[in-house]
Amino acid sequence: MDPSFFTMGMWSIGAGALGAAALALLLANTDVFLSKSQKATLEYLEDIDLKTLEKEPRTFKAKELWEKNGAVIMAVRRPGCFLCREEAADLSSLKPKLDELGVPLYAVVKEQIRTEVQDFQPYFKGEIFLDEKKKFYGPQRRKMMFMGFVRLGVWYNFFRARNGGFSGNLEGEGFILGGVFVVGSGKQGILLEHREKEFGDKVNPVSVLEAARKIQPQTSAAETK
Repeated sequence: MDPSFFTMGMWSIGAGALGAAALALLLANTDVFLSKSQKATLEYLEDIDLKTLEKEPRTFKAKELWEKNGAVIMAVRRPGCFLCREEAADLSSLKPKLDELGVPLYAVVKEQIRTEVQDFQPYFKGEIFLDEKKKFYGPQRRKMMFMGFVRLGVWYNFFRARNGGFSGNLEGEGFILGGVFVVGSGKQGILLEHREKEFGDKVNPVSVLEAARKIQPQTSAAETK
């Protein structure tokens, strides 16, 4: 066999492999392979069962969170994740303005492992509840697996959070993506629904505050007399 022919063949295979790798990297940084989200309805959210994190937990329907005054709710991907802690801190920075509006701030987690929720609380200034069935992460549950680690946006988010002084751990399930909701009082509906599309894809705090200002608190019968 002609050695030059063999060498040319190896070069072709190598070039083809590099081209395929480059194409895969390019596609991984587009939205082509991202899990598609499905918007939640108010009826879907209202019927979700949540649990308090007390020693004797109480189970209740999620609509209790926003029935009277609306609510801002963070569906936490993983309490030990430093990116989630960064977003929690951003939302908590809105707490004084939300308090002025009378709008509560809540979070839901999908599991309770050792002291993970307790360790998350310094970053989040609202009540936290357990969503065992992971309904707040639906209706169509989305995951980002190891593809996330080749996305430039994810690496940018990593460096941003690290530079902000946030740290974390690897405890718990962290592939099911989270989000943030602003829900109006009563039947006012969902005013903002942010679905995390990749690790560290934070909601815009300005958008959260704008949505919260649209909430129309329910007036009790006693107050109308």
